[in-house]
Amino acid sequence: MKSLVQDYVDGLYRDLTGERAGSVADYIPELAVVDPDSFAICLATSDGYVYEAGDSRKRFAIQSISKPFTYALALTDRGLGAVATKVDVEPSGEPFNEISLDPVTERPRNPMINAGAITSASLVLGDGVDERFERIRQFYSRFAGRELTLDREMYESEDRTGNRNRAIGYLLREYGILEEDPNTTLGVYFRQCSIEVDCRDLSLMAATLADSGVHPLTGDRVLDAATNQRVLSVMTTCGMYNAAGDWVTEVGLPAKSGVGGGILAVLPGQLGLAVFSPRLDSHGNSVRGVAACRRLSKDLELHFLHVSRAARSAVRASYDVVDRPSRRRRSPAEHELLLLVGRRARVYELHGDLLFAGAESVIRRLTGEADDLDVLVLDVRGVDETAAVTRRMMVEIREELRAYGVEAVLVDPTGAVVQLDPDPAKRVRHFTDINEAVAYAEDVLLARHTGPAEHPGVMPIEDHPLLRDLPADRLELIRPRLERRTYTDGDAVVRSGDPAQGLFLIVAGPVEVSVDDQAGVRHHLSMFTAGTTFGVAYAVAGREYDIDATARGEVEAMVLPAAAIAELTSAAPDLLLTLMSRLVTGAFEQMDWVTRALVNG
Repeated sequence: MKSLVQDYVDGLYRDLTGERAGSVADYIPELAVVDPDSFAICLATSDGYVYEAGDSRKRFAIQSISKPFTYALALTDRGLGAVATKVDVEPSGEPFNEISLDPVTERPRNPMINAGAITSASLVLGDGVDERFERIRQFYSRFAGRELTLDREMYESEDRTGNRNRAIGYLLREYGILEEDPNTTLGVYFRQCSIEVDCRDLSLMAATLADSGVHPLTGDRVLDAATNQRVLSVMTTCGMYNAAGDWVTEVGLPAKSGVGGGILAVLPGQLGLAVFSPRLDSHGNSVRGVAACRRLSKDLELHFLHVSRAARSAVRASYDVVDRPSRRRRSPAEHELLLLVGRRARVYELHGDLLFAGAESVIRRLTGEADDLDVLVLDVRGVDETAAVTRRMMVEIREELRAYGVEAVLVDPTGAVVQLDPDPAKRVRHFTDINEAVAYAEDVLLARHTGPAEHPGVMPIEDHPLLRDLPADRLELIRPRLERRTYTDGDAVVRSGDPAQGLFLIVAGPVEVSVDDQAGVRHHLSMFTAGTTFGVAYAVAGREYDIDATARGEVEAMVLPAAAIAELTSAAPDLLLTLMSRLVTGAFEQMDWVTRALVNG
């Protein structure tokens, strides 16, 4: 079954492929020759699943996206106090490669611009350039979950043309920020910027930052939670250079861009996002990358100020209708059939926040298990918070599952997820009670799996369980009084407010019985199939229906009218007593089966 999230990512990729604004960075010769139309989008979830579109495995130089990671390593090596004496954490409002320091503190304004990043590289522990770079490479590799390598041609190109960065280095040395030869520090810095990554790597590096420094696939704690928080804070205010204010307002994700065309963004506690497209805007940020992040943030409601906490929705429990059947009255044949096919109806209890990340993880599980199901029930009574994107995804997955022959329904008594659509065909069927939903799931299974051997197209009336084995003379008292009625799919069998018609004996079904509450919400009560009966209480009491009965497919019923019941009361009271006894016995058999199922389950 196709993935709704993958479909969305693919659609976004197609929408932005035609964007040709911007140009590649040409001040580094190796960057000037990259394919300007390369493009990839990757979204990594909190459990490490990656949605990929485009050139997601195409390698490119990490460039300035390296800066938050080297800053993190410097904090780990030296501690916050020592690093804070060398580099500030204030937005600069200047281009990323500006040759300047803060006029008051005489330090680089933040570690996301070149002056601050070069300073961070100088603070990484190690003897000499090679050892310090190797520690950086290994550190980045732990974030990516694989061994990353140096693009030596990119490094040599940077080294040949990096005169502006050398000027920054000598400025830092003049003010005592660097305590070594600037060329030593720049030897480390040029190499870190030349490490090769792909878009998938960046998304997993972002997902590691999203999970407080723990890699979602390897489980490796790469960074402690406090340092991780500081790095994300600086990325939020400074990661997109002098476009940071607009980015935080419009996108609302801690992020870092690089002149190689990459953008890495983080939704704390939820997911990591990466985009690769080498065409840059005037700020040095990827044009397509910024556009993609804007769309993702808006469409999926990812702005970090919208997400109130990092809790993610999860499936708390899952069970089928064999383990936990409903309390609905069933015939012995239905009981046996449900024991055979009941594993094909499953309930999923959700809890926590049902925002995009939580909904994505649930939907991915549902689609992965859908091949073995006819019905799935989502119990959202334990969900704390939802978003509009969640409701859209629920409607979409309902349609997707329906196309594969799986019916999805909700247990949602407070309306947390359900929004009633004016078009009934677009509504997600929902229930206020879990037993009601399980009973409906059982009804669907019975309707789908009751084969010709159990119930032929039209059951002979003498084979109906209510009349079976009656003496011939008793049966002949009833047969002439029965009225044959047929219905097509969607026809009203009875409607609320109609006068009582009589006792319905279904010989070909099914018939759905439902009721509308005061708010106009329809609730499923039962599904009657061939061999079942309904309506006797209304007929005997002579009261109007307060339920609706609707044909779900081709239906045939034999009806014993209320007047005929009255006649039999006088003419053959023993026969009527036998029929009522059979109806009552059937009800007690159902109660006994449910009790045994609950005890054994």
